[in-house]
Amino acid sequence: MVFLPSGLFSCFKPRLQTDTSQNGLTKRFRQDSCVFCDVSIEKGFQIAYEDEHYVAFQDRRPASRHHFLVIPKEHVESVRSLRGPDVEMVKDMENIGNTVLSKLDVPITMRKMGFHIPPFNSVDHLHLHVQGLPYLSSRRAAKYPISMGNRDYSKGLSWFAEVSQVVCILQQGKRVGVMPC
Repeated sequence: MVFLPSGLFSCFKPRLQTDTSQNGLTKRFRQDSCVFCDVSIEKGFQIAYEDEHYVAFQDRRPASRHHFLVIPKEHVESVRSLRGPDVEMVKDMENIGNTVLSKLDVPITMRKMGFHIPPFNSVDHLHLHVQGLPYLSSRRAAKYPISMGNRDYSKGLSWFAEVSQVVCILQQGKRVGVMPC
């Protein structure tokens, strides 16, 4: 008998409540069970940025000197659920990350931003890791590997994708996954 971790099946279960409006766009709804759908100072989050659509807060287990998460306020399950029209959202999240790191005087060359790809994510709500390097340890750095693509792929085999890789993949009409894409 083969035993598989239940987290592996998170890729296959549709947990996002959606509705398609008349114009064909997908509406996304809050998830009561999602810890990121209710981010607030009262809930213990250290918020660094907030506007009508996004929130940025300090990671509770930082891997680098400065480590924030940028999330959309609407529930988006993960980077795997993104499609071409979501490129602007990804770029908005990157801009917010750069704003937060600029306020801390983190040089551009010491910034890293990207997404963990299910089933290697910890929370099923899209969150951009915004990091001001250096990493606090080599063990923590290992959680954020960059695998460059080649002439056929924007990203190689990896459970982490940089923002530029995600944008390129989505603009090509593809989906982000662990395998090269």
